[in-house]
Amino acid sequence: MAFLKSDTPLDVLKHLVVIGLAVALLLFGFFFVYLPMTTNHGETIVVPKITGMRQSDLEDYLDERNLRYFVDDSSYSPSIPAYTVLTQDPAPGQQVKEGRKIYISVSMKNPPVIKMPKLTEGSVKNAQMILASYDLVVGEIQKVPDLAQNSVLKQLVNGKEIAPGSPIAKGTRVDLVVGDGQGNQEFPVPNVINMPADEASTLLVGQGLQVGEIFYQPAEEGQVEGTIVRQRPVAAPGATIRMGQLVDLWVAGNEPLKAVQ
Repeated sequence: MAFLKSDTPLDVLKHLVVIGLAVALLLFGFFFVYLPMTTNHGETIVVPKITGMRQSDLEDYLDERNLRYFVDDSSYSPSIPAYTVLTQDPAPGQQVKEGRKIYISVSMKNPPVIKMPKLTEGSVKNAQMILASYDLVVGEIQKVPDLAQNSVLKQLVNGKEIAPGSPIAKGTRVDLVVGDGQGNQEFPVPNVINMPADEASTLLVGQGLQVGEIFYQPAEEGQVEGTIVRQRPVAAPGATIRMGQLVDLWVAGNEPLKAVQ
């Protein structure tokens, strides 16, 4: 063909122009015709809200919208039905291309099994915090006579003690046995009337009791200063007291002056 002859520099220039136009046409067709047709360029879908739906309903629901889903996480909650969608990514309302995969987390059917934490020897408040952090439920708090006030003495599941490290399912109810701070042993109220105040205090403490308020009053006739003239509770026949309880004392005479530091 005469056009393809390259006898002159002008012919060469014509050939280069034709080649350049052909390349430009091919590039235009690839980027602005072929790619948009194969990738649905410009066609987007609004992501629907699927949290709260059952996983079994997702397949048909998303197929109708040219979307897919993938479960990438799961967790357990006793208040949420099993296989309920908890979270989704992308979020509802976002624009995505057709065929986009939505990543979801669902609720588990069975709670995961963990190791029972150690709650004994700590305070009941600390035990409640630990149970919450382990996704365990605080059950009944039963107070029993013990000098360790508000200290957890036993940890129970279904009425039986459970040892630390034992397997337990999340969401399990754990009952606590807690000391009331008063002790268990009952015995007759000791009589400290007419005893020197320091000896009375030593006797009370030695029997597991606590010295409560100490009141001073003028000594009456026949009373020796510094001795106990009244106590509460009174050491009456049949009167009992438990370990850890308080005993208030009344002392004859004036209150000793405190040493100046």
